[in-house]
Amino acid sequence: MLQLMNVVSDRGSKYAVSGGPVSGRKDVDAFLKNLKKNKKFAKATHNTWAALMEDGTPLKGDDGESGAGLVILRMLERQQLTNHVIVVTRWYGGVKLGGDRFRRVQDCVDAYFAEMD
Repeated sequence: MLQLMNVVSDRGSKYAVSGGPVSGRKDVDAFLKNLKKNKKFAKATHNTWAALMEDGTPLKGDDGESGAGLVILRMLERQQLTNHVIVVTRWYGGVKLGGDRFRRVQDCVDAYFAEMD
């Protein structure tokens, strides 16, 4: 599991990104369960995620951050990264970010890709 903490802060909200290899929905569920064993992640406002399976099957979850899973999925598709889950975690800071929340998700996924290289 690759995990980057405090990737971005914006108006009080803090973001982290995690990811690792998966081979299907059961692996994604196990990855999320393992991540949430850490109380800090269990108490996060959102753990949005996406995975693109080798056969082209898209999997995603917004966890209350509507549209964020799709942002991650599109980035996985552009990178042609399959059988890998990426989770962007947000701890809400009290100020709504509007569309900027998608830019912060992108910043986190970009940081994750950079760390993979």
